[in-house]
Amino acid sequence: MSGRARLTVCAVVATLGASCALLPLVDPVGWMLQAAILLTIVSGVGALARRVPLARPLTVAAQAVVALLLLTVLFAHDKAIALVLPGPDVFAEFGELVQEGVADVSRYAIPAPVTAGIRLLLVGGVLVVGLVVDALAVTYRSAAPAGLPLLALYSVAAGLSQGGAGWLWFLVAGAGYLLLLLAEGRDRLSQWGRVFGGRSAGSGRPSFSGGQSYAGTVGGPAQAPVRTGRRIGALVLGVALVVPAVLPSLGGGLLGQAVAGRGPGGGGGTISAVNPLVSLQNSLNQPEDRQVLNYRTTASDTRDMYLRIVALDQFDGTAWKPSERAVKDVPDRLPDPAGLSPEVDVTPVNTSISTAPWYAQNWLPLPYPASRVDIAGRWRFEPEGRTLVGDRGQNTRGVQYQVESLLVRPTARQLEEAPAPPAELAREYTKVPDSLPPVVRETAKQVTKGAGTAYDKAVRLQDWFSLSGGFTYNTEVRAGSGTEAIARFLEQKEGFCVHFAFSMAAMARTLGIPARVAVGFTPGTRQSDGSTSVGLKDAHAWPELYFEGTGWTRFEPTPSRGTLPDYTLTDTPSNGGTNSPAPQPSRSAAAPVGPSPAQSCAPAERRVGPCWTPPAQSTSGPAEGGPSLWTVAALVIGVPLLLLLPVLPVLWRLRARSRRLGGGVAGRHRPGPAAAPDFRTAHLEPDDSGWDGGAPESRGGIPTGATRTLAAWQELVDSGWDYGILPDESLTPRKAAERIVRIGELRAPAAESAHRVATSVEQVLYAPHPHPAPGLADDVRRVRTGLHAAASRRLRLRALLAPRSAARALWTLSSRWSAFLARCATSPPATAVRKVAGALRLSRERT
Repeated sequence: MSGRARLTVCAVVATLGASCALLPLVDPVGWMLQAAILLTIVSGVGALARRVPLARPLTVAAQAVVALLLLTVLFAHDKAIALVLPGPDVFAEFGELVQEGVADVSRYAIPAPVTAGIRLLLVGGVLVVGLVVDALAVTYRSAAPAGLPLLALYSVAAGLSQGGAGWLWFLVAGAGYLLLLLAEGRDRLSQWGRVFGGRSAGSGRPSFSGGQSYAGTVGGPAQAPVRTGRRIGALVLGVALVVPAVLPSLGGGLLGQAVAGRGPGGGGGTISAVNPLVSLQNSLNQPEDRQVLNYRTTASDTRDMYLRIVALDQFDGTAWKPSERAVKDVPDRLPDPAGLSPEVDVTPVNTSISTAPWYAQNWLPLPYPASRVDIAGRWRFEPEGRTLVGDRGQNTRGVQYQVESLLVRPTARQLEEAPAPPAELAREYTKVPDSLPPVVRETAKQVTKGAGTAYDKAVRLQDWFSLSGGFTYNTEVRAGSGTEAIARFLEQKEGFCVHFAFSMAAMARTLGIPARVAVGFTPGTRQSDGSTSVGLKDAHAWPELYFEGTGWTRFEPTPSRGTLPDYTLTDTPSNGGTNSPAPQPSRSAAAPVGPSPAQSCAPAERRVGPCWTPPAQSTSGPAEGGPSLWTVAALVIGVPLLLLLPVLPVLWRLRARSRRLGGGVAGRHRPGPAAAPDFRTAHLEPDDSGWDGGAPESRGGIPTGATRTLAAWQELVDSGWDYGILPDESLTPRKAAERIVRIGELRAPAAESAHRVATSVEQVLYAPHPHPAPGLADDVRRVRTGLHAAASRRLRLRALLAPRSAARALWTLSSRWSAFLARCATSPPATAVRKVAGALRLSRERT
């Protein structure tokens, strides 16, 4: 297999390896086979184009055209011309599919179903990344920068997946990239020639013969550098995998669902988590109500068996989120709940819970308040919220655990007569941001007008949201949690549990009632075997208000969801206002067993009563509270490009120096317009022909052996330019060398090398039978070393990081663009158009 063919195969393998990180995001994974087939076809087109050979830009263009045709056939053939050729309708279809895909990404939880839009994003994204990798690594022979698109592909998967993309996918992606680098190294090494395979007597090592070591014809390709490259690659990959595993956990970062406890020892540290709104809304919008967990409990009535995950107690005006608090090891018995009085009736409950193998959440679902948790693994306890959170990657995937909890049953009178809460607690949990719109406070006062106690006000708020306020339940509404989102919800009166819980908690705080928001699951649906199943559509958020003597108490403002607590229904407060709403009948004491005849109802809705018909779906846009796919893609792709942009001059300069002084590639010389070659009009540009320095033919009127001399001179001039010596094309090579020696303050060895290169250039350009001098590349390197030694530190950094001679890249691009426009102007179609236009103009003049 040739070097380019090996690079092509490795580029495909590396791209597909990085694409494997996307597999956990969706289900099923058949799209991967489609992407692999399309990527193989596009890479094969590139291999054929390079074999023709076509120019590099034309090769990439041909691959892009074929990729577009393949995507057209796969996704929009019914809108294409002859089922293949894309037209305006095809691009309109692509735009619609992309919009649908972005909306689906925001709507569905992981793993998401492979809708048409998501499939286009996946297959198209892999195809685009594969095309870029093939162009960089194979067409332009730069495998190292090809790691940037591979990193972008892996980073998108790691950012969108829960808990990262996993070490296995990193291993696959890293191995593919190392394989690509190894293939490029072998390809470059093969251009040096062959190494003697014999061993010197008694030494056991390969014997070399001076300068002929790489010119002999005995033995096979050099193997020692290849083996070394493999060892280095394996070592680097191993370090990348092993070191993070043995270092202390740093948590999931901003893209994770939660950050585990951290801190010295086993009993300290803090805990924090990102806002779970997007995950909650995604769960409610899943097309299939997948089972999250299953439990069995000793409670005779499961209406109040809410499974709590986390409490959002901090409202900063932008979002509700959990505070960072100290965590500790899980004790054998959890401390008593804050504020719970012995006079309140409590019933101990034992519950056995098992979670689904696919459900990976850092927070552990628990009935509130739990008094004992028996679970294996690395879990930490946060006392304020009475929650358990996984440490160092621990999550709920497929765990089984036992929970002892209390079923708290306060009476309405106990809540009504509750004393004032502790001052410190009230101060923390009644904070509202200054940015809270006045309408929130005014509406709270209006709804609770006439209520005499905090309990009366809480019941008024709950019943206004759930019964009398005219609110409707809609999971498609934007999941904003900021102050403007609350004001918008109070005006539009349409939303889902997040809006109801957040709005009631914020309004309660404006009334001086300590409040926070709990996120978790409603009790679920009873099964025929006596267990209870909790699904994705049971995800829920509800407000918790604090009453001294009872502690944190659940309320249910969301219509058609969950159950209204009995303490808000059964008793009428003695001191309540006359405007208190009439008590509503309690919902069914036991959830129905088996499926309901009304199949159009969701399980949660069948559980609480008759079918409720949701309003028409809103199209108000993607959910707030989390970065969209476009934002993630822009950051992942844009940031590396911005970081790469300042490095482009350095990369171009290194490549130009390697081509000019290396043995594998030289330059070609274009003589000026004069009959005789003239140094002042000589021009060097990169040569893609793979010249090996030994061919006898000539290029542009100058023997091929002279091109290396001219390339060395060009590098010497540019080296001086990098160190502040501007080139002067009016000087002869000898005068130009003297100028570089004088301004650059070169010492004897470097000065002699500069004069030797200049003499060789004059001999090549003007001698009747030029004979290029050997060792010019070493002379140029010696001159550059001398310039570096004599330069100041500032000038050295300038020459390294911002070489002035990189301006030649812009000149080359400008000249090639001008040549392209000139070719277009003289092409047969353009000539025919001019002739037709001239004929029409002449006809008009005659008439």
